[in-house]
Amino acid sequence: MSRGTMGTAGGDAQAASTRHPEKAHRPDNPIRRKPPWIRVKAPTAPAYHETRRLMRGLGLNTVCEEAACPNIGECWARKHATMMILGNVCTRACAFCNVATGLPDRLDPDEPDNVARAVSALGLAHVVITSVDRDDLADGGAAQFVRCIERVRATAPDTTIEVLTPDFLRKPGAIEAVVRAKPDVFNHNLETVPRLYPSIRPGARYFQSLRLLARVKEIDPARFTKSGLMVGLGEGREEVYQVMDDLRAAEVDFLTIGQYLQPTRKHAAVDRFVPPEEFDAYAEMARGKGFLMVSASPLTRSSYFAGDDFVKLRAAREAALSTAG
Repeated sequence: MSRGTMGTAGGDAQAASTRHPEKAHRPDNPIRRKPPWIRVKAPTAPAYHETRRLMRGLGLNTVCEEAACPNIGECWARKHATMMILGNVCTRACAFCNVATGLPDRLDPDEPDNVARAVSALGLAHVVITSVDRDDLADGGAAQFVRCIERVRATAPDTTIEVLTPDFLRKPGAIEAVVRAKPDVFNHNLETVPRLYPSIRPGARYFQSLRLLARVKEIDPARFTKSGLMVGLGEGREEVYQVMDDLRAAEVDFLTIGQYLQPTRKHAAVDRFVPPEEFDAYAEMARGKGFLMVSASPLTRSSYFAGDDFVKLRAAREAALSTAG
């Protein structure tokens, strides 16, 4: 599931076996105590509960909840929620992800309208629309992404739209369909370094994800592209630098890097907690390699402050073009 969904530590074996039956047979990985720089407060703000009620009332899923994002309290208190379409059951079984896996339900035909209603009700200037992986669908869910984009455009024409899509592995025409719908940002996360794909992201292929990002730019060179990485899974610094180079070769504009957090004992173990100064070093290196925007910190997630970052991203491109001119 390519959403950069790095959960919070917690949960027990029973919960893991219910949401992740494919992981039930795995040995437990102890959950390490988080360092002070990565702890967050429990959500209490009234706006948090208002956002939650709105999502429930419209029957919408959010990656904020399903992936146990550590920033949910802060984002929902600001009435920022990342819509997760195509249901809440994923056909993949990534070792890092807290979204339930199994056989998905049918697509909800009202989902695009409900996403648009939520955008209007929340007054979003920028919305992120992501999804579970739907390998069972002929187009991987691309048409539903397109319908959501179209409905948001019709309902809230001033809202900028960011999509965070699956890899559309073996789904001909899917990438092209979503690009033609003209989201303002096309995001797809590589998640980790290629060496770790067999254990961390076994249903995906590193070069398919890289090819997707390159293909977006081939179809529409003006479209902003974005990708994200988790660290703390056992990757080496040089491997992260190589991924940066691969992304720049694909002309990706925006890179996010955040700390992996283990959702349950059945998920991949945290190899280490990367200190803030290492994130600063990654950000400096990424900027040096030519990314227009970089967000790197322990709590960085793909959708964290996405609206603010989009404004900066657009300004960075304008500055770069004026300098080149």
